[in-house]
Amino acid sequence: MLSQQIRTCCPSSVESLIAEIIIRMGDSGSITPRIGSMKTLLGIVAGAGASYGIYKLLSGGSFRRYKKSGGNDGLASKTSEGNIIHQSVSNLEPQHLNMLLTCLKTSNSTSERCRLLLTLGNAAAFTVNQHIIREYEGIPIIGGFLSDPAPEVKVQTLNALSNLCMNLQNQEQLKVYVPQVLQLIEMSPVNSDLQLAALRMLTNLSVTDKHQHLLKDAVTLLLHLLLVSDVTLQVQTLKVLVNMSSNPDMMDDIVQAQAPASVMLLLASQTSSEVLVRLLTFTGNLKSWRPSAQVAEELRRNRDCLFRVMLDESSELHGRLVQLLSHPDKEIQAQVAHILTYR
Repeated sequence: MLSQQIRTCCPSSVESLIAEIIIRMGDSGSITPRIGSMKTLLGIVAGAGASYGIYKLLSGGSFRRYKKSGGNDGLASKTSEGNIIHQSVSNLEPQHLNMLLTCLKTSNSTSERCRLLLTLGNAAAFTVNQHIIREYEGIPIIGGFLSDPAPEVKVQTLNALSNLCMNLQNQEQLKVYVPQVLQLIEMSPVNSDLQLAALRMLTNLSVTDKHQHLLKDAVTLLLHLLLVSDVTLQVQTLKVLVNMSSNPDMMDDIVQAQAPASVMLLLASQTSSEVLVRLLTFTGNLKSWRPSAQVAEELRRNRDCLFRVMLDESSELHGRLVQLLSHPDKEIQAQVAHILTYR
């Protein structure tokens, strides 16, 4: 057994530790989603922007959805006589995860930290390991590497935390990292792997409404990010905004946020359909909100708020939606027609 072979984690043992664990896990680059329940399916739909009712259905237990860490090919697949060895993840025993965490705490090598974090992140794609990592106090160990000076270590840390987010009990510990993750988004180069990994974590954390309030001050940042990022980052940013706007309790904070008027320029046929579908979902969530006359009047006094930009009578929204009725994508046409029914 591995636990009998390796008692401590010196640099020379890390490679063999990871190698054996990968053999036990199978090819980490080819792990497939294991969707075993309706709750899992709802979690995936909610991440893409479903109705608020779905979030309520999710609030009763841990997620069983697998979310592969973005941008990772996994560690090199270990082979035996040229063939990839596949074994059940059930062969990854708790002591192996504990050893990985111990190695991570004592590692002085950037590349070694990346490999350890990648292995832990892939393991955290499975519900059983999400619980084990938490029980071994692994969340603060992993989360501590958000402060690592190496960007690649931060990326692997965020990928691991993102998978750990798919567990409601873990979220209670993970929520403390939200301010740091938002700061990484704000301070990192636009369209960087670091920004994308940070947004993926926030997407998973905001799938249910329990911790969405921690993002209420980030709406302006997310709206500005939409204007300067590429399609991949725009999609991930909108996933967070859709999750938040699907919660009626968040709407007051969202519509009061400062918003660039140029965000309306994205509601155009030239915008990627992948982006436009999610932007229209966000728009529909906003339009379904019904403020009182008094609240609406107060919001009109704030010239640069999202309410003025997208919801007020003076907004360009209606005209832009009408133009999108002729969009070649039938799904977009249907979304637009539905939004136009709101008064």
